Amino acid sequence: MATDFLLAPQRHHAVLDRLRIRGAVNVVELSRLLRISPSTVRRDLRDLELQGLLRRVHGGATALAESVEPDQPARAAEQPEQKRRIAAAALSLIRDRSTILISGGTTTEALAGRLTERRDLTVVTNALPIARILSATASVDVIVLGGVLRHREQSLLGHLAELALAELQIDQVFSSAYGLDAAAGLTGAHVDEAQTDRALLGAGHDIVVLADESKLGRRGPVRLAPLGRVATLVTDAAPDHPVPAALTASGGRVLPA
Repeated sequence: MATDFLLAPQRHHAVLDRLRIRGAVNVVELSRLLRISPSTVRRDLRDLELQGLLRRVHGGATALAESVEPDQPARAAEQPEQKRRIAAAALSLIRDRSTILISGGTTTEALAGRLTERRDLTVVTNALPIARILSATASVDVIVLGGVLRHREQSLLGHLAELALAELQIDQVFSSAYGLDAAAGLTGAHVDEAQTDRALLGAGHDIVVLADESKLGRRGPVRLAPLGRVATLVTDAAPDHPVPAALTASGGRVLPA
């Protein structure tokens, strides 16, 4: 008999990770892999479907196309020129001798690569790729938040990261986006990252979102912050695009790339 020793969040995390890799999962496979009963698998799939994170089918579940985000290496190859332009524009927002937080993402990695142009800067991050980029820049002090390593994204998540944030005074948060929508606001693709992502966004006085046009109007399954919390959007989209227009109307700033 299977032993249901995993907590529900752990089981959900495992199901969603396998779903992102394969696009589909089945009850028998998950029962064997996670060493839980088929009835527990079915209950978990039902709960995840109610959260809008998958679609149940006979014998298992399939991924929702709009909720599947490519792995970090695949995303790095997407829109490279737009990311370079967005990073160059965002650099103008960073003041010398300030403390900023840069969350994980391929667009924010492009920004990190340009920080040699700033002096006496402190960067806080939960992303190991960003820490590695900045390790070669002596003029930038780097604070890496602790936490549980999410291998596919090379990011650190959980309670330890959130505790460390409480000890820090951060001026600006620079964040990539899975999606930014006029109604839904800033959204993410991974339910297991949501709590840490919200803590990161709430750690600074101003939120700066770096997003190319393909991210605008897209909604992920996880709400992270309302549009009104975004102080500045750096994007290659036209000013009359519905999302930049809505942000401007709500008092935010749009910086063209």
